[in-house]
Amino acid sequence: MAKWRLSPEHSVAGFAVRHMMVTWVPGRFDKMAGTLSFDPLNVAASSVDVEIDAASLHTGVEQRDQHLKSADFLEVEKYPAITFKSTRVEPAGLDHAWVHGDLTLHGVTRPVVLDVHWSGPAHFNDEGTIYTSFGFRALARINREDFGMAWNTEMEHGGFMVGKHVYLRLDAEADLVDEESR
Repeated sequence: MAKWRLSPEHSVAGFAVRHMMVTWVPGRFDKMAGTLSFDPLNVAASSVDVEIDAASLHTGVEQRDQHLKSADFLEVEKYPAITFKSTRVEPAGLDHAWVHGDLTLHGVTRPVVLDVHWSGPAHFNDEGTIYTSFGFRALARINREDFGMAWNTEMEHGGFMVGKHVYLRLDAEADLVDEESR
């Protein structure tokens, strides 16, 4: 099975959560790393392991970023990494799979299923060296309260300041690192 590494320059982990019950606030993590075992002809035998630097969170608003990094939410000083480790890959089409795994967030590990699509391979010749890459998009929805992040403020006329469901999105390019394993 071919071995792949996520390209940090071409990969991003993002999220979106409701604010005041009326709008979506997006954010991203600027630092992550990961490895995959992947063969599009044997998808069920694939695996993935991703680590995200929780302190690399960025929403575009410094005050909000600091609050999300605090003990009310991610508590990045105590829990510096967000990880996902696959446990099973269920093929769902020619470029689609359900990736079951364990998400560890805020020191809590829960099972999560990622809805994954891929494209590729792409080949690039750089002065005689050929690079091979696949692109992946993974989506999931989690309940942040399941991960111990229950902070909220009740609004005066009903509802809450922060939604409990967080939509996750990972867009990643994976580069071949072990040609002999193909």
